[in-house]
Parts: sequence; structure tokens; C-alpha cells
Amino acid sequence: MDAVYLKEPWNIDIKGIEKPTPKEGEALIKVRSAGICGSDIGAYRGVNPMVSYPRILGHEIAGEVLSIPQDNPKGLKIGDRVVVDPYLYCGHCYPCSIGRTNCCETLRTLGVHTDGGMMEYLAHPAYMLHKAPQDMPWELIPLAEPLTIALHGLHRGGLSAGERVVIFGAGAIGLLMAMSALHYKAVPIVLDIVEERLSLAKSFGVPHTVRTDRENAEERVREYTNGRMAEVVIEASGANAAIEDTLKLVSHAGRIVLTGWPKKNTELPTDVITKKEVDVRGGRNSAREFAEAVDLIYSKKVRADRILTKVISLEEVPALVREIEKNPGAYLKVNAVLPE
Repeated sequence: MDAVYLKEPWNIDIKGIEKPTPKEGEALIKVRSAGICGSDIGAYRGVNPMVSYPRILGHEIAGEVLSIPQDNPKGLKIGDRVVVDPYLYCGHCYPCSIGRTNCCETLRTLGVHTDGGMMEYLAHPAYMLHKAPQDMPWELIPLAEPLTIALHGLHRGGLSAGERVVIFGAGAIGLLMAMSALHYKAVPIVLDIVEERLSLAKSFGVPHTVRTDRENAEERVREYTNGRMAEVVIEASGANAAIEDTLKLVSHAGRIVLTGWPKKNTELPTDVITKKEVDVRGGRNSAREFAEAVDLIYSKKVRADRILTKVISLEEVPALVREIEKNPGAYLKVNAVLPE
């Protein structure tokens, strides 16, 4: 079968490999669609320290069940459409024991620590598959995975209706966070330096945007919150300057969620954290958000389809990875759809 094979940084191609044989407890999936993520671009560039090589890419995966244990916990059947939870956890460590499997002490992510799903067939633990409606378009189902990341960030922030949430970064995750915040009846304020992305956020119904290279973010957020500042601030860009600014924009007794992955450490004024009594929380991957994500996309309560820039074939993935690496601002989300 064909797979998207990253031999080493800057060396990506389609490679023929053996079709997998499912082990005990695994399902065999005919992969029907797969999304290209920013982490795939980082792997291609060689800047993601968690990626080992060679590596088959892909963790935003949807497909059709070809075989599955009859006693699988979700009652899935042959022919069902499913989205893959790509975060392999041990089930025994402390975070796993309290249901926070997303931050398992030995977590392995498809396409990062172990081979991913950008290939024609995938064997995967049956309990890590989530059913999608049979009439849900294949190109939309992989969007559930990045939406779970966005939802998890909002859940970690404890966002409630009526609260203001500052979102640093109008990339795919940031825009999905903003649309989800609107669904939760909160008030998103999106910050970025790219005017086109901010215009897109406005077209989604986001009431407030700030172009941080031209405007004073602290002044704008103070204006939009009537002086209180934002009850929740989520950093989704991974920029050190943005991480530093979270403490300026959060309210007293507010919450900060850090979901971006900075390339170096960030110094923070801990006296401000104490003075404002701010909760600073990490937000990694997702846990138990897949069912909600699938429902929100299918019901169009969150129009995740609006961030889909292009739909391609599996064979086109290597060329698109190279193109996105050169022109990242031209693409929000690209999904590959495979034939039956």
C-alpha cells in the first residue's frame, strides 16, 4: 500500500509499504481522509524535537472499519465511518488513572512518536475510534481532531457563557477556538499579525480582533472588556512574546491556558501571577472531546469546514507539504481524500 513517508527532514515522498495486520484489540481501517497539520510541517522542517525519523506522517485520520473485534467497547461495526484518536496512552500512570490520558507520562502520538495514518490502511486500537455519521463527508471528518484541541483548550480554561476569551493566534486551532467560543455564547477576542486571518475571523462572527503589530493589544482588550480584561486568555501561537503578554491581558482572578509549543523558554513575572491570583494551565492535545467535536461539525454548530483551504489526493500530499512549508500563510487546513 502507499504511505506518506518522511525519510528525514526535507525528504518526503510516497512509499510502498506492507499492509498492516491488526493485533488483538485492534481494528483495520480503510483510510478515507487525512489532514495535514502544522506539526507535519514542523516534522518536515526538522524542528519538532519529538519527531523521530523515518516516519509515516498523519494524525488527523478518518476511515471505514474493515474489521473490528466484536466485543469492542463502542459497538462499532464493519462499514462504520470513524475518526481516529491518535493519542496512544498507557492507561496505568497517574494522569491516565484520573482520566487525563492526553498527558500520559509515556504518551505517543501518531505521526510524531510512532508511524501515523497517511496511508491506505491503518491498524488502530478499537477503543480509540469514534463513530461519525454515515453521511458525513469524508473531507470534513478529520477536522474533528483539530477541533478537539480547540475544545480542550476552552475546557481547560473553564470558559462560561458571557465571558471574554482572548485567543492568541488566528491559525486553524485559534479560529476553531473562536467559533467554539461563540457556540458557548462567550465573547472571543482574536489576536494575530495577519490581516487576512483576522478578516476571516470577523467573517465567522468574531466581534473583536486585534492586529498586534499595529495596535496596542492591552488598550484594545481593556476597551473591549470595559476595563476588566479577559476572564480567559488562551495562547495558541507558541510565540514567546504572546506568552509574555497573556498576563497583561488576563483579568484579576482570570485563567490562562497555554496550548502553543514555544521553541524556547519564556520568562514570566510570577509576582503578577500572585497579584492577580491567576490560574495558569497547560492545554495539551485532547481528552474525551471527540464525540462533541464530531457533533459540532456535523450539526454545523461550529463551521469547521470554513477553515478547509483545499482538498487533495494522498499522492499530492508530499508536494503540498513542500508548498505549505514555503507559503504557510496561504493555507489554513488541507485534507487529503482517498478513493474507495
